Amino acid sequence: MWIGRSEALEELGVKPQTLYAYVSRGLIASKPDADDPRASLYAAADIAALVKRRRSGRGRQAIARAAIAWGEPVMETAITTVQGGKLIYRGKDAVRLAADATLEEAAALLWNARALPPPRAVSSVPDGDSGKMRALAYLASHAASDAPSFARGAAALAAEGSDLLAGFGAAITGAGGRGFFHQRLGRHWGLTPGGTDLVRRALVLVADHELNPSTFAARVAASTGAPLAACALAGCATLTGPLHGEASARALTYLRAAMDDDPAAALARIAARGERIPAIGHTLYPAGDPRAAALLRWMKPAADLKRAVRAAEEASGEAANIDMALAALSVQLSLPDDAPFLIFASGRMAGWIAHAMEQRASARPIRPRANYVGV
Repeated sequence: MWIGRSEALEELGVKPQTLYAYVSRGLIASKPDADDPRASLYAAADIAALVKRRRSGRGRQAIARAAIAWGEPVMETAITTVQGGKLIYRGKDAVRLAADATLEEAAALLWNARALPPPRAVSSVPDGDSGKMRALAYLASHAASDAPSFARGAAALAAEGSDLLAGFGAAITGAGGRGFFHQRLGRHWGLTPGGTDLVRRALVLVADHELNPSTFAARVAASTGAPLAACALAGCATLTGPLHGEASARALTYLRAAMDDDPAAALARIAARGERIPAIGHTLYPAGDPRAAALLRWMKPAADLKRAVRAAEEASGEAANIDMALAALSVQLSLPDDAPFLIFASGRMAGWIAHAMEQRASARPIRPRANYVGV
């Protein structure tokens, strides 16, 4: 929801100069008013969050509570940021990057490397009934045997990261093979060149996303000196939660129901269960998730699929996020049910490794204090 300047100033209780300062610092999103190009509209959600933080007081505990959930930045990074409704990888617009780059090229950018070292051949692939099982088993195996990250230099970590990324792909597909990551997934899923290219774009779009739960978990592991594989395992394990990487599973269920029956009926069933419409809206993108918008635009969804996505957006008043877009991609390309998670995890491997490398440089553990409220 967007509001005008007068309402924004009234809600905040500040002067116009202060409102503009909040916007310039990225605390409040703004956009031009379609009815008056000389005026601007402001994100009501950002203003409400700012007011809430101010009312809670600025004591140490209040600041800590606010920071832990979509609050003020708590950690410095040169890898990724969200500014002005755009996702930025080391100064580059992630959507523009995804138009041409491979996951390997995105990883090199995130790792601050000129190019990825050629990975070593994968010697063996773990057993497992699914790509998800094999991928987690692969990381666990290396986490138990690889050297601590503190014992390795930057070049050695980049080589190790390249091996991990390639091995992760082999674990998902159940076989080794040549080619870029998206090409291997495309062969595994029997995709056309056009479908394979869409997977490439999706992998780059999800390669990193600032300090999300799985990346924070990876950084915590890295802060202890854990091997890169253990850091990636911490991230991947966190990604399995339904409020993170598995959010696309609910969106996939909705899309299939909406296409088999009717979007209105599918949405009514969700409402009857007292549930929220899945994969809609994003706290960091009041104007809509640019990753989802780009992927949906590139895939040119079939009419019934497009209608299902739009129905969810209209019913909620918010735009689809990347989880909905990954679910839509799976429907469009007839991918298996676990494809959204596997694409998400594969792309995010690049980000987890990048953050593990950056965190390693501090040589200090991440160790916040708890606010005890027990007996």
